[in-house]
Amino acid sequence: MIHFTKVYSKQQIADVSILAQEIWQEHYLHIIGQDQIDYMLKKFQSVQAIKTQLSDGYEYYSIFYYECHIGYISFISNMDDASLMISKLYVKKLNRGSGIGEQMLRFAEALCLQRKIKKIWLTVNKYNKDSIAWYLKMGFTNKGPIVQDIGGGFAMDDLLMEKYIRS
Repeated sequence: MIHFTKVYSKQQIADVSILAQEIWQEHYLHIIGQDQIDYMLKKFQSVQAIKTQLSDGYEYYSIFYYECHIGYISFISNMDDASLMISKLYVKKLNRGSGIGEQMLRFAEALCLQRKIKKIWLTVNKYNKDSIAWYLKMGFTNKGPIVQDIGGGFAMDDLLMEKYIRS
């Protein structure tokens, strides 16, 4: 039903960037506003930004439901502290609530087990109430606020979430 495809090619990178624009416009407008969306898409989800992230060790996977590109996940492993940081986990609005996000998280957890990684962590905007509730339901713990200056006069005002992986 769904399948994961590792992102490598120029076309795959472009497809993720296009999907990011669609998802972010729909999901974040009421949370962070258009100016910050535009800035963050350029800084973190443009074709060039994704290429740079891939060369820095991030992994991206596109998620397909049958043949429709409906989401993507990105993460980076840190073997020094046996952790995996989920940088992006996004699903189109039409496909939310169908268990696909949970399958994406289970995919990341399975990779953690293979790599002997003990902890997954991520940050989520503190006003993104639905996502916070979902992560808590998925077994994450809220470790408190974290504010990061991202340049351009913008900051990410987030919560740090952690989940320990049981082998």
